[in-house]
Amino acid sequence: MTGMDARDAQLGDTELKKELAATLHARRELGEDYESALVESFLEKVDQRIDGAVDRRVRRQVAEQQMVVARGSRSPKSTDSWGERYGFGVVSLVVAIPLSGIGGGVAELPGLFVTWAGIVGVNVAWALRTSPRLGRRKGDTSGDPDWRE
Repeated sequence: MTGMDARDAQLGDTELKKELAATLHARRELGEDYESALVESFLEKVDQRIDGAVDRRVRRQVAEQQMVVARGSRSPKSTDSWGERYGFGVVSLVVAIPLSGIGGGVAELPGLFVTWAGIVGVNVAWALRTSPRLGRRKGDTSGDPDWRE
């Protein structure tokens, strides 16, 4: 929470405490007959307070996303880490060892070729999925969101 948000929250909490105290005082004066109406009124004010806070947060997040898009950079929450980029390749190479043994043992050299063709195919598909620009021809801007006609 930023400093301004914390102040707003404290101010809102103070207002809600005053509202609750006023509701309880009114309940004591008016009696149990008006209890449900008083509780509904108080809960309506709490709902409005929550809705306002959610609206502010959503507006802030939308503004942040629009700034990221305007700058042409990736989202700050992008999961484009070293582990994700290269982890799949490392895991596929580790899994390739027993698969090579099985493929080579069952069908000898052709089985080994089929096994490695599958491993290479899966890694190429992963690379194209995570980096769509790899599969595009030079000068092709049809899938590039940064290209404007």
